Amino acid sequence: MSNNNVDQGRRRFLTATATVVGAAGAVFVAVPFVSSMMPSERAKAAGAPVEADVSKLEEGQLMRVMWRGQPVWLLRRSKETLGFLDSMTKILSDPNSDKSDQPAYAKNSGRSIKPELLVVVGICTHLGCSPTHRPDIGPADLGENWKGGFFCPCHGSKFDLAGRVWAGVPAPINLRVPPYMYLTDTQILIGEDKGAA
Repeated sequence: MSNNNVDQGRRRFLTATATVVGAAGAVFVAVPFVSSMMPSERAKAAGAPVEADVSKLEEGQLMRVMWRGQPVWLLRRSKETLGFLDSMTKILSDPNSDKSDQPAYAKNSGRSIKPELLVVVGICTHLGCSPTHRPDIGPADLGENWKGGFFCPCHGSKFDLAGRVWAGVPAPINLRVPPYMYLTDTQILIGEDKGAA
């Protein structure tokens, strides 16, 4: 057979077709491989960091996200609310968060990086119930000293709007502040901070 009888057009077509089929096969093999390196939903629940967008969170609003199978509350506090925090210290069990679980950057009266935004795990430190957000001031069922906060109806534990526990209630320590950091002014990463390795 001589080279003069070879159909060059057909050869180019077959070469191009084989290349396209080979590339498609490589993609089909690569996609599951690459996606297997992404954390699964189970891994995320076990501790992978979670992002939260707080751009639409208005003063007084509470946002809930799940991290490690636990509810994390993000609360936008007003200037009035922040003003109440220092006046609450006499009725709190641990006003300076000495016995509580929070990163060093959240060991302040607001228990937060930025004063206006509280980030806490929404689980009562007594028996693991989920407290209710009660922003009202001085309601009859909570008393005149109530300046807003979190109330656990299971056993009556009370926490202020910084997640600090009242004295004389069953909960032994303040609500937990998880590790978190700001990715932007409105985007928060819960479960990781700059100090984490």
